[in-house]
Amino acid sequence: MDFLTDAFPMLAEYPQALLGIAIVVLVLLAWLADRLTQLVLLRVIARLVRATRATWDDALLDRGVVGRLAHVVPALVIHAGAPLLPHVPAGLAQVARNVAAAYVVLTVAMSAARLLTVVNGLYEQRNPDKARARPIKGYVQVAQLLIYIVAAVLIVATLVDRSPLLLLSGLGAMTAVLMLVFKDTIMSLVAGVQLSSNDMLRVGDWIEMPALGADGDVIDIALHTVKVQNWDKTITTIPTHRLISETYRNWRGMQESGGRRIKRAIHIDQSSVRFLAPQEVERLHRFAVIDDYLDRKHEELEAWNAALLAEGKDPVNTRRVTNLGTFRAYVQAYLDQHPGVNHEMTCMVRQLQPAATGIPLELYCFASTVRWVPYENVQSDIFDHLLAILPEFGLRVFQQPTGADVREVLARTADGSPSS
Repeated sequence: MDFLTDAFPMLAEYPQALLGIAIVVLVLLAWLADRLTQLVLLRVIARLVRATRATWDDALLDRGVVGRLAHVVPALVIHAGAPLLPHVPAGLAQVARNVAAAYVVLTVAMSAARLLTVVNGLYEQRNPDKARARPIKGYVQVAQLLIYIVAAVLIVATLVDRSPLLLLSGLGAMTAVLMLVFKDTIMSLVAGVQLSSNDMLRVGDWIEMPALGADGDVIDIALHTVKVQNWDKTITTIPTHRLISETYRNWRGMQESGGRRIKRAIHIDQSSVRFLAPQEVERLHRFAVIDDYLDRKHEELEAWNAALLAEGKDPVNTRRVTNLGTFRAYVQAYLDQHPGVNHEMTCMVRQLQPAATGIPLELYCFASTVRWVPYENVQSDIFDHLLAILPEFGLRVFQQPTGADVREVLARTADGSPSS
């Protein structure tokens, strides 16, 4: 600034003009410092970064951590040059220095926040499996929130030219207000810690939460929300704390087990259940899967009935083979040999309590795949076959009367033939 007065002595008579020119010069110096930093320093750093084999420094450069930090240089120029301005009021120079210092704090805080984002990205890139099981995005967001809070306190303290400790002491009286304002953040933070520490939720998990209309894969776990992409490709956003306070279903165990449960029943018409005649039993020997079962059953019943008759019991007490029991044995044998069934997991065919809709014959087994479409194909293939072969055992599927049944009865009545 002394250079200006020496070069232009006439300006000494016009202090306001000298101050205006000095401000323009200071702003130009700050702009030049910024340009030189961007063009020279950042280019040198970029070349050094590209020359190394490490990837973390590339992430720092690509995410703008270094670029954002470079903006500190022009602020430092203004901070150092403001007191040197000629004829500038002391208060105005201090305000300029305070604004420049506040800008430095803001720039450093933004760079630190971006650095944490880079750390999270590197964590997910280098340890994808661990990142899915233990995501740190929520912790990163908490750290970023703390950085911005500290930066805000420092910025306000710098602008008002007071110690940050005075502001912090004043925050004690605002604790209740802060707790109310940041209630959701605190609840989400606690929920995130519980979800992560107990391994309750991972990115990629299939969860089902009917209360919020969520049924699909978890695509993002953040501090406040968990995003679920439903099977219809819509996105449901769930508050993180509700995953702790409410019930939801996580299908990860099924996906990791390698088998997906098939639990479906065929409802048998009770009036079609009967004993099998000897010739019908002989005819069912055509089915290879129950050939051994029929032989063992025949030997068991022969021994039982022979002992019963030897005691002089009435033949009505003898045991005979039923079509439903034989069909149940056939279904069990069919599942035991089916390639789409996981044979290392529970596989059984059980008869449930008879009801108004017939006798439920339930299949309880696990498909050898957890993928949705192949699983449905395996399940459909099994029941297609069983429904088609059911008449071979003299059984009928229970079905509510339809319009076709009513028309058939009316047609038989009109013809004078019996309706049953």
